[in-house]
Amino acid sequence: MREIRIRFSKTGRAKYISHLDINRAFSRALTRAKINLWYTEGFNPHPFMSFSLPLSLGVESLCESVDIRILDDITNEEIKDRLNSVLPEGIRIVDVYDDFLESSEIAYSDYVYKLEFKDNAEALSRIKAVIDSPEILALKKGKKGKKRILKETDIKQFIVSYNISIRDEYIVLNVRLLAGQEKNLNPSLLFDTIIRLIDMDFEYKEIARINLLTKDFKEYK
Repeated sequence: MREIRIRFSKTGRAKYISHLDINRAFSRALTRAKINLWYTEGFNPHPFMSFSLPLSLGVESLCESVDIRILDDITNEEIKDRLNSVLPEGIRIVDVYDDFLESSEIAYSDYVYKLEFKDNAEALSRIKAVIDSPEILALKKGKKGKKRILKETDIKQFIVSYNISIRDEYIVLNVRLLAGQEKNLNPSLLFDTIIRLIDMDFEYKEIARINLLTKDFKEYK
């Protein structure tokens, strides 16, 4: 048995596939690709699969990964080719390798937002004002007893750095967020908060995760 990491992209319509369904899609694809997996032991055996950092629904990514354990004597390149032939549209294997970091090493995530407004110049000015403010209050769902409520939470602390500009007809926002098991900001919550605070309707949006980094700002692989 050996453990390998499968790095994949999730783009286009596949961004609307939930994390649970991504898990199912890989389970079915691995079966169709005839890759002999190691199964967990116990009363309910299932193929071992471990995803590094689940992605928010509606967000594209170029840097997703899942770890599996295989029993076959098969090359990583063959695994890549077999899976790419059976996975759904929008999910593409970009690499398969043996030597990799633990998911606990993830500390930051890089995202790019592509946005369009009727007045991009005004929107850019307002977005900069929001991100540069000393606090950014987001509304997060919570509970008070059995009652569901919205709680204000300062998400400024999760933003490490950003760059914003107008390119062609879009506003492009590159932002680095805290990520990982202890501190992790949902990129969709950041978008929703910005839109609420600038008080402008958007014409178009696209959010993509482009990289995961360790605490030393090295690429997580």
